[in-house]
Amino acid sequence: MTVNTNALVPMTDANQNFSKVVRLVDENGMAVILKNNKPRYVVVDFEEYDRIAAALQLRKERIDAAAEKILDENAQAFAVLAK
Repeated sequence: MTVNTNALVPMTDANQNFSKVVRLVDENGMAVILKNNKPRYVVVDFEEYDRIAAALQLRKERIDAAAEKILDENAQAFAVLAK
């Protein structure tokens, strides 16, 4: 993931000045909160969160469909292996 270095906020700054975090989200689309100088948390606009959640759900549905197809196509082989 590529992160704008202007969107990095140390944990202490986030705790003391959360409005700075919100402003960074408004300006950059996200803010990354650092804990022990490592990226730990991402704060995003709620609409962006909805897009991410929808993409993850679609990905899960595609994986489930692919797994179901594999199971259906190979049911006989799986039955033999299960013995």
